[in-house]
Amino acid sequence: MKTLEQLGIVPVDFAVLKTLLNGYKSPHDKISAIEKSGDLIRLKKGLFVVSPQVSNQTISRELVANHLYGPSYVSLETALAFYGLIPEKVYAVRSVTTRLSKEYTTPLGLYEYITVTEDYFRIGIRQEIVNGQYAYLIASPEKAICDMIVTTRNLRLQSVGAMRAYIKEDLRIDLSVFGTYDTSIIRQCIATGKKKVALTQLLKLLEQ
Repeated sequence: MKTLEQLGIVPVDFAVLKTLLNGYKSPHDKISAIEKSGDLIRLKKGLFVVSPQVSNQTISRELVANHLYGPSYVSLETALAFYGLIPEKVYAVRSVTTRLSKEYTTPLGLYEYITVTEDYFRIGIRQEIVNGQYAYLIASPEKAICDMIVTTRNLRLQSVGAMRAYIKEDLRIDLSVFGTYDTSIIRQCIATGKKKVALTQLLKLLEQ
């Protein structure tokens, strides 16, 4: 369907679809029929994305993550893998949000959202623009590492040595991937008071 193809891979809500299909006697029934045909993928109640067979584009799981639950940005292991900082393939798309922590199981996989405070949330977010067609929000490399530390419970890292072991052995992060890191982002995170001692050890490690 040409109308759906024009939507591309940006998730759309029921109201938008209803407007696009208002020429039909029952747009609601038409949307249900399109979903049953497989041309529309339901992400959650009232939110859909056009299937790749119709849009002729690969669905961006990161873009979906931003739309599925917000405000949010992609982070944690998903962002670390995106930047090549960890070797493992990440199956769940993990994000940070100012809302309550939440999980969604969708036809595109698992989406997880971890809550943080608003003052901490807004630090170190960047926009990833893909082929000039769409963009999504993702943590900077520095913020993704901070997010791992801040959102992990019962994590006590009170020395540079302990932080180095955590980074290399637990997270398996290869810090040499980037020649330099923007330590101002870490300083801003420290200023919010979240895991201040641990983040200070991270700052010292990256400044060595």
